[in-house]
Amino acid sequence: MMKTLELKNVNKTYGSLTVLEDLSLDVEKGEFVALVGPSGCGKSTALRMLAGLEQPSSGEVSANGNAIKEPDSNRVMIFQEHALYPWRTIEDNVGLGLELANVSKKERRERIHKVLSKVGLENFKTYYPHQLSGGMKQRASIARALVMDPEVLLLDEPYGALDAITRLTMQNELIKLWQDSNQTMVLITHDIDEALYLADRVFVLSSRPGKVVKEVRNAMPRPRDRNSTPFVNLRQEVMNSLDIT
Repeated sequence: MMKTLELKNVNKTYGSLTVLEDLSLDVEKGEFVALVGPSGCGKSTALRMLAGLEQPSSGEVSANGNAIKEPDSNRVMIFQEHALYPWRTIEDNVGLGLELANVSKKERRERIHKVLSKVGLENFKTYYPHQLSGGMKQRASIARALVMDPEVLLLDEPYGALDAITRLTMQNELIKLWQDSNQTMVLITHDIDEALYLADRVFVLSSRPGKVVKEVRNAMPRPRDRNSTPFVNLRQEVMNSLDIT
């Protein structure tokens, strides 16, 4: 079966530094997958390859069976920093991609209104980034990705800079967005609980050079109870793979 995303025997080196070594993983259509691993293990590099922002030194990186050579509007990446333009309103920030794609003003407004409603920012469209909280800025960043209606969302620790309470709220919102869409999502995170709360499968990467040391399948029904025995057991399985005691 053709995979929506696939990395096959991928190696990545920068000079004498090997960041990824024989990395192989795949993602099915509509699946939510997470990558966890120590800092510097190459998680972000792998995600950037899936986005088409970097190329492997060797191995194959593909989407729907086609080699990924460059960025594509069907695969949108969301970064830890919101990267909103301070001189543009939230509405204009969210619609930037549509504007660059020469989508008509009428269609832009309709799509922007729809996605702002999805992320709870419909009443803040005329605000500027400095007027919003950290969580609201990240909602706007997610809305900017969603408005392009991509097949794949690639999330590079999007909640890493948020406080714990806001982070939990945003995780619940992300699951709802995923359940309401047919999108494939790939998340990288240092937070084991976040990975297990959100993902269908968790790929555990080794320390640099990064490669998959464990694939954890997560069939727990949603919403997931972080204090349940199955959740605790999966958490321990991931920790054991990372050699955390």
